[in-house]
Amino acid sequence: MDNLRDPPVDFNTLLLRLYRLAQELPIQYFQDAVLAQIKQVLPFDSSVWGTATATSRGIDIHTVHLHQTSREMLLAYEPLKHLDSAAATVFDKRHVTRVFHTDSWFDGPETRALRDFLHRFGHENIFVAADSNPRTRFVHWVSLFRADKEAHCTEEERLLLAQLTPHVMQALAFNRVVHLGHLEAADKALSPHGCAIADMRGVVYHSDPQFNALVLAEWSDWTGQALPAPLMETALLGADRFMGRGVVLRVYVEHGLLFLKARARCLADQLNVREWTIARRIAKGESHKEIAQALNRSPATVRNQIQAIYEKLEVGSIARLIEALRWAE
Repeated sequence: MDNLRDPPVDFNTLLLRLYRLAQELPIQYFQDAVLAQIKQVLPFDSSVWGTATATSRGIDIHTVHLHQTSREMLLAYEPLKHLDSAAATVFDKRHVTRVFHTDSWFDGPETRALRDFLHRFGHENIFVAADSNPRTRFVHWVSLFRADKEAHCTEEERLLLAQLTPHVMQALAFNRVVHLGHLEAADKALSPHGCAIADMRGVVYHSDPQFNALVLAEWSDWTGQALPAPLMETALLGADRFMGRGVVLRVYVEHGLLFLKARARCLADQLNVREWTIARRIAKGESHKEIAQALNRSPATVRNQIQAIYEKLEVGSIARLIEALRWAE
């Protein structure tokens, strides 16, 4: 590649493939497929792709995708990460792409343990491309590793990766939004609603205007960068629904990410568990006697509960009841 302003046709073809994969592939297959495409123009043996916060003790990983390497590698890296001076030069700049040769960069006695680790896992030559927020120190990065000591990373290859990385990150974000769209299609009851994607630390990767407005109405001091603490507590406890004063949020945990959908509270949210069960049976066309028999309740009790349900929902017909329930499913 002669310069960044005149990329070769093969590069443009690669970009088209990346964005097509983002739209077509399920989220669990996308990153491996992208790395396989990159490998055709920039050979490497293994990769780590993720998000993290840069700290004085090294990177604190939020999400990670391992390609052609094992979880054992991450576990072995954890007690050595404070020695990783290469990472320190990358994870404090907004946009950066660098290359490292293990024996040249980590040549001192103080980094021997890290150098041995890199040799052990075939990280002899390293590409690192990162996009960091200097204020929050949050970083989205991808590392590519070569196991051959003589397969040095060239400047031409570094420039190629620098040009390619923003598209790779954008395609990943697009793939996650497409996945969120599939969740929306499977759960139309929350429409119109807002959507967001966050990691398990609460860092927000994507949110639409509806989501922002609903969450801001619930938490007026929300900045949009991290999920509110009460919502994160709900997600970490394994609950799939958060009920606020004016908002209801559904939480789906998939592939190390939180996919969230928000809607305003509605009248059906006032129903307790028993009333909700009865209301659903009414919507299916069951009579109060059939419901009473199924729930082992007296017909009179069920009839009174049905009346209370109609009053809470402010409806006077089964058709209106069904419509009211759709907003809360």
